[in-house]
Amino acid sequence: MPKALITGIAGQDGSYLTELLLEKGYEVHGIERTAALENPEMHLTRLLPQLSRIRLHPVELNSLSGTLQILQHLQPEECYHLASESYVTHGFDDLRQFTNANLFTTHNLLEALRLAGPHGRLYFAASSEMFGDADRSPQDEQTPFHPRSAYGLSKLAGFHLCEYYRRHYGMHISSGILYNHESPRRGPQFVTRKITSFVAGLEKGRQGKLHLGNLEARRDWGHARDYVEAMWLMLQQEKPDDYVIATGLPHSVRDLLQVAFETIGEDYRAHVEIAPVFFRETESLDLVGDAHKARHVLGWEPRTSFAEMIREMVEADLGA
Repeated sequence: MPKALITGIAGQDGSYLTELLLEKGYEVHGIERTAALENPEMHLTRLLPQLSRIRLHPVELNSLSGTLQILQHLQPEECYHLASESYVTHGFDDLRQFTNANLFTTHNLLEALRLAGPHGRLYFAASSEMFGDADRSPQDEQTPFHPRSAYGLSKLAGFHLCEYYRRHYGMHISSGILYNHESPRRGPQFVTRKITSFVAGLEKGRQGKLHLGNLEARRDWGHARDYVEAMWLMLQQEKPDDYVIATGLPHSVRDLLQVAFETIGEDYRAHVEIAPVFFRETESLDLVGDAHKARHVLGWEPRTSFAEMIREMVEADLGA
């Protein structure tokens, strides 16, 4: 039975990856903060159906000794590094926070994995935010990086650190440059869940207006359930590499609104107000991914359409 260790196991991606690995017969371990383990009903809600089938370990990733100890003890064949601060802001006032959360912990994990033995394979969750102000669209693995957020910059630093360890120590490390991926398990601070939860509330009789910024802003949105399959496929390859994971199909916030409100038979125009405070100062080229390499090498394809995903999110919020 193969053994996998997941950091950030309680998040959206971690919970879907846990389900996938269990289905494939893995022994699944996860790293979580002590506080989360002490109150699982509050902090581990996405994992509750699987808690009896996995093992969770209280490890602080900012501690090299603690990270090394768990890796030496478990000796996992595969390690998926999903833990990070993931809410994207476009100012740099919080760069120190993102650096501590996303770069230093990645460095500790890489070093611990190297010291524990170079045979374990590592997946690193990179991000399309590394492209930032891209000079072309769509973007692929050869597109230059120009991050425009503290989150994107911290992820790019981690990406290059993984590349360094792969090259200098011969470690099997692959990075997935994932574009926006959503699901009913997405946090409420993201625009997709902001919209779908509002729609569900409207259907339940809640009053008020939905305040949004630029409705023409476009993103490449896919389903997290599909994207974690790409993570697993990367670690099944003989040679490590980096892959863009995306649908290649951009959609606007307006498209999202239309699908979400149509799910309950409403016209979004009667319920949405534009609020200048939600506009970004600058909008770059569309962040749209070209996942040709993942399709060709991994045999990966997104299975869930944009409309199916949004309807699933609305229906889940209706049932909450």
